[in-house]
Amino acid sequence: MKPSLQLKLGHQLTMTPQLQQAIELLQLSSLELELKIQTALQNNPLLETEGEEETEEEEEDEASATLDTAEDSNFEESDQSCPETGDLSWERENSSFDSSNDDSDWSESERYKDREPSLRDHLEWQLMLAPTSEISSDSDKLIALALIDSISEDGYLTASIADIQASLPQDRVTSEEEIVAVLKRIHHFDPIGVGARNLQECLLIQVGYLPQDTPGRETAKRLLQQHFDLLAEHQYNRLKSRLAIKQEELQCVLQLIRSLQPRPGAKFGVRKSEYIIPDVLVTKTAGRWKVSLNREATPKLRLNTHYAGLIRSSHSSRDQQFLKDQLLEARWLIKSLHNRNETLLKVARALVDKQANFLEYGEVAMKPLTLQDIAEGIGMHESTVSRVTTQKYMHTPRGLFELKYFFSSQLSTTSGEECSSTAIRAFIKKWVADENRQKPLSDQKLQYLLVEKGVHIARRTVSKYREALGFPPSHDRRLVT
Repeated sequence: MKPSLQLKLGHQLTMTPQLQQAIELLQLSSLELELKIQTALQNNPLLETEGEEETEEEEEDEASATLDTAEDSNFEESDQSCPETGDLSWERENSSFDSSNDDSDWSESERYKDREPSLRDHLEWQLMLAPTSEISSDSDKLIALALIDSISEDGYLTASIADIQASLPQDRVTSEEEIVAVLKRIHHFDPIGVGARNLQECLLIQVGYLPQDTPGRETAKRLLQQHFDLLAEHQYNRLKSRLAIKQEELQCVLQLIRSLQPRPGAKFGVRKSEYIIPDVLVTKTAGRWKVSLNREATPKLRLNTHYAGLIRSSHSSRDQQFLKDQLLEARWLIKSLHNRNETLLKVARALVDKQANFLEYGEVAMKPLTLQDIAEGIGMHESTVSRVTTQKYMHTPRGLFELKYFFSSQLSTTSGEECSSTAIRAFIKKWVADENRQKPLSDQKLQYLLVEKGVHIARRTVSKYREALGFPPSHDRRLVT
């Protein structure tokens, strides 16, 4: 075979920088988009937001007015508290830090002001402030630190006393009795019950801290000490017999135990609330659902005409080329933002059109929906729909939802229609919430109720949905009478 040259025509998608930028903007959340736009505004002089010129004029007027006031003001009062004058009596009375280290203290405060203290931080802080009568020696503090290091986020001691003993320095002979003694002191730290080795010990410690006149306190202590296994197995009739108490007293004791905290460390390490800005707003006007973009989450950009006009008047080819590059970049960003908004609005309208029954009647009316259904409806690729629905939120009269929430798998019914998994979870949630607590619904019963609605579903699937909703099994939901 002789070598030869052949020409072929074909189409190939090239990932240009502009296309990469458009894809990146499409998948950014509203907060990430805001940061992206702010960075672009700082780096590109040809970009500005609408209404920026009026804002700058107002800021200039306010700045000049402030400057005039400052020039006419008398600084005698401020001199009295100036560190250079040596009169720091006001600061000493109203401040908890040394004035000579103002900068370092404030920077340290700024560094940790948004940090949530962990359980370990809280325990170490209490250890540092513990009276000498409780943690009397350096050896005890060393043991306490080793114990604190072995306490889980839930507040339980995860290592055995022997393991703690082995982790201590070999040059200090420490007995297991000494470690247990220090552990009992840690049990007195806040939160009460921290450092317990199991649930039984944790609840006993908390009951011991209740006031002496708390109704059911002594009976609860006896129950936890001697009959904890019966409590775990919900053997309430046997508990009444073993404790020789009536039903009313048992109810009081059980209510007291339920008021205790099984996870003492649960309140620590909780993340701060993250605020969500909706990208899309849905309202009902004249009987029709209206979908619009949240303008606060999608600021409009435009070209700065002043800098754009300098391109022709610039005498420096270097400056002219710089402005041209910035102009091209600004135009692409504006166009990409416009395409992002159009795509987001198109997908949101398609979702509202498909899930109008959900907006009217709630989760039980949610229809099964896939990315492919929306993609085919609006003439886009599934990957585009996936990007535009990730970390985007829709505000509706029923609450705030991520766009991905409206997608749900489907199950067939006897009527030939399709039911979404979201609707099934909603039915389970409603039935469990309305059940008779003395005779809670089992997973088998929930399956029968769904079959009556024409939904054929396996019992193990019902169990999976129930667990996902956070409901315990029926025997754990039963209320003692």
